[in-house]
Amino acid sequence: MVYTPALVLGTGLSVGMEEESVGEFLRKFAFRFTMDKDRLRTCDGLKKAISSSSLGSECSLEEEREERSIQLDLVHRIERCLSDAKTSSLGCRELLLPRRMISYIARDILAASTDEPCGLRGSLIHLFLETNGALQKLGNVVPMDHLTPTFELSVVLRPDQDGWPPLRNLFGTDKMLRLRPEYRLIKQKLYSSASPTIQEHNLWF
Repeated sequence: MVYTPALVLGTGLSVGMEEESVGEFLRKFAFRFTMDKDRLRTCDGLKKAISSSSLGSECSLEEEREERSIQLDLVHRIERCLSDAKTSSLGCRELLLPRRMISYIARDILAASTDEPCGLRGSLIHLFLETNGALQKLGNVVPMDHLTPTFELSVVLRPDQDGWPPLRNLFGTDKMLRLRPEYRLIKQKLYSSASPTIQEHNLWF
């Protein structure tokens, strides 16, 4: 018996159309299976990416907290050094600094320490006051006592002399010393023949 393409089966489709629909069904099934796999792979990759991003953010926040803690500790050390110098080498009643000046100094010290093997821990910090080209030692800051320093940083501060009496009468137990919003930062590597690097910082408050 010969069946013509016009023979209708119970589904209302001809033989030829049924063969086409089966093939189309298989193609759609294969396409959907592939899409599902790709979607799962994409979702899985997205989850991994989100996890990696979250982990990176947590690490970044932790590093930022640690850096802020180090900077805050350095600020306290510099403040303590200047407070001691007020009654010892300076002999003045008050020492006035521009707002947040010590925070900026600490930030620049940390920046100058980033390319050193031990970072800030390998530094020895000197504080000076410059008057008429002469340097007066105010004190030292040692971030890590038991570590041999590999480089030195010198912070040179300047007094604000506008309207003040002559320098020979500048200091005394009844005098106030006001610092200018500027300082010089000098970096010298201790085990290197490289020349010192000098940075001039001007702060406008």
